[in-house]
Amino acid sequence: MFGRNKTVNEQQAETVDRTPRDGAKNRPTPKRKDQEAANRRPLVVADRKEAKNQDRAKRREAQLLQRQAMATGDDAHLPARDKGPVRRFIRDHVDARWNVGEFMLPVMVVVLALSFVKVPAVFLFVSVGVYALLLAAAVDSWLMWRRLKKHLVAKFGAAKVGRGLAMYAVMRGFQLRRSRMPRPLVKRGEFPS
Repeated sequence: MFGRNKTVNEQQAETVDRTPRDGAKNRPTPKRKDQEAANRRPLVVADRKEAKNQDRAKRREAQLLQRQAMATGDDAHLPARDKGPVRRFIRDHVDARWNVGEFMLPVMVVVLALSFVKVPAVFLFVSVGVYALLLAAAVDSWLMWRRLKKHLVAKFGAAKVGRGLAMYAVMRGFQLRRSRMPRPLVKRGEFPS
């Protein structure tokens, strides 16, 4: 409305075919109005049911990739809790050793079964045994973390050994080896270097 009309020379200049040059853009700069129109999206989707279905499909696909990564150890699709070379080193170190904590669950099942026995001597023996196992698991976890921390500092530096890594290692050590996620990728005795 308020813009000027193009002259004949300007109209002809637009239609002239220019030879492409290396390193040049080789196309006219788009008008701002056209770029804004191309980038414009509605705030509220017109078909909400279709948008909901697309969102559900994207989430399902992401969950499938994450589940596969938990089984294969693919670092690109692991959850943030398990990503990175430091966490992989911790997992491999914990999976390579025998941990006292991983025997806690089977022992607790036996303790539960023995708790129904009404013999005081058996109850005393089971109680003392459970506390001894808890103490042994705590000491084993503490020793494991001290040894693992030395390896982490030597390999990655003190700056990479942050908060939360000790609990990550200890909690992995208390899980049964078959139920650990991400799945163990090393055999027992194959410590990472």
